[in-house]
Amino acid sequence: MDSRVSELFGGCCRPVGVGGALRGRGGAGAGGGSKGKKKSGRNRGGKANNPPYLPPEAEDGNIEYKLKLVNPSQYRFEHLVTQMKWRLQEGRGEAVYQIGVEDNGLLVGLSEEEMRASLKTLRRMAEKVGADITILREREVDYDSDVPRKITEVLVRKVPDNQQFLDLRVAVLGNVDSGKSTLLGVLTQGELDNGRGRARLNLFRHLHEIQSGRTSSISFEILGFNSKGEVVNYSDSRTAEEICESSSKMITFIDLAGHHKYLKTTIFGLTSYCPDFAMLVVSANTGIAGTTREHLGLAMALKVPFFIVVSKVDLCSKATVERTVKQLERILKQPGCNKLPLLVNSDDDAVTAAQQFAQSPNITPIFTLSSVSGENLDLLKVFLNILPPLTNSKEQEELMQQLTEFQVDEIYTVPEVGTVVGGTLSSGICREGESLVVGPTDDGKFLQLKVCSIQRNRSACRVLRAGQAATLALGPFDRSLLRKGMVMVSPEMNPTICSVFEAEIVLLFHATTFRKGFQVTVHVGNVRQTAIVEKIHGKDKLRTGEKAVVRFRFIKHPEYLKIGAKLLFREGVTKGIGHVTDLQAITTEENGLEETLGPGHLTF
Repeated sequence: MDSRVSELFGGCCRPVGVGGALRGRGGAGAGGGSKGKKKSGRNRGGKANNPPYLPPEAEDGNIEYKLKLVNPSQYRFEHLVTQMKWRLQEGRGEAVYQIGVEDNGLLVGLSEEEMRASLKTLRRMAEKVGADITILREREVDYDSDVPRKITEVLVRKVPDNQQFLDLRVAVLGNVDSGKSTLLGVLTQGELDNGRGRARLNLFRHLHEIQSGRTSSISFEILGFNSKGEVVNYSDSRTAEEICESSSKMITFIDLAGHHKYLKTTIFGLTSYCPDFAMLVVSANTGIAGTTREHLGLAMALKVPFFIVVSKVDLCSKATVERTVKQLERILKQPGCNKLPLLVNSDDDAVTAAQQFAQSPNITPIFTLSSVSGENLDLLKVFLNILPPLTNSKEQEELMQQLTEFQVDEIYTVPEVGTVVGGTLSSGICREGESLVVGPTDDGKFLQLKVCSIQRNRSACRVLRAGQAATLALGPFDRSLLRKGMVMVSPEMNPTICSVFEAEIVLLFHATTFRKGFQVTVHVGNVRQTAIVEKIHGKDKLRTGEKAVVRFRFIKHPEYLKIGAKLLFREGVTKGIGHVTDLQAITTEENGLEETLGPGHLTF
């Protein structure tokens, strides 16, 4: 194995199929996403030849090195508190402290007494900023010392002042009958399954789903963690509102369909709901079957970081589970995937996997668990608890400073509330009572509306920030004027729409040749519409694996697109990916600028 790859991991957390523990940051108990060399405390007996180092501490980010925090002066204490506030802000409410590590990355370690005093100071600092601390792990360092010296890794968590909770979205993928809905039921309800699908019943939205046991629609489930890292779910008869109030971190699971005939729904869930991560569930007894490869390819095409859960390990022998893991390992290491599998067998592995996974796109953690016996279920919870957000506070602030843009993914009619739309705020800030325009309609116009109220995870919310998903109540606005794929934007944005656009594509598969006049279903964000191929630049036809710039025309109505947006198209077995390179915008003049006072709307 390449030495650079070997240094990426630590401790017991090892790539599948590689013998021996890899020494690195995780093995030192100083995980947090950086590589380094460390003699594992478990293999004591001789002095290390070289001092164990981590990369020097970064000024940005939410990871802080501290050699010791023993009895600081009042001035020093205030400085440390200010520093903690900065790290929490960088991590959007989460920070990781490495105690016993110098700023240059040298793993020195502390004696038992010094470590106790340092943790006491850290706890005082956390109380000062209204945060809680959780010890993730401890490791002994035996470099050049006869006295046992420890390094402690501590998670500091606080609900940021400007939001309710840290929210991560995880799309759940996998073949039909792999146990996706059952696993989510166990995680969110807090009760193990009985082996016959009892845990999944609360997740189904339609009668035919309960009767067949197969998910056909997109459903959302929430799992919370409080500031101490404890699970908050429905197990104590909590309502969704109580879970949101008690949690400082929320995982929103997007349960997608596994059956091939519901593939368009699965693709829509991946493209429109903007998941931060994807969880691919593979059944241990059937292995990689059905739509598993296809779902894996979708996650990779859309560049969604994914981890793998091998379920139903209680149904088969250890050898069968190992065979499934090796099968996964082979696929992940293929040139097309180029991933580094990471088998998680302990809490220490889960901590390292979470931190490395968020920072390196090539790492793919693999969990083996059972929703019936509960085996290794806690490892997945540890992983989800520590999993950091992909964007830092600076990136989110930049998005919030842009004009408001909300993607419409779902439309409902709620009694006594009126029309409600669900979706994600791509940019800007949305407040109760704000006036926005929604469109494009079939004739390319935008209609004015007012946001009456906002709800996030079924609890009221006055302000919605970029990157957050929510439902917006629009009052008496006519539902028939809305459709999935629309956007609600600030009136100052002057949104551009198009029926014709160009994209640079790669044809992933086509049985014969891809030519002018071919019709495909195009997915771009929350837009899903049939388009016709008008022109292939520089070529007459395309075959599997070839690249080209292609001009598409929507056959029904114009859509709101952006240059650079990821594109995925399909038709039967034909599939391709790419990105939008050019738009033939329909201007306001072409659309006919008019002001017509309808029943509560202003038409642009």
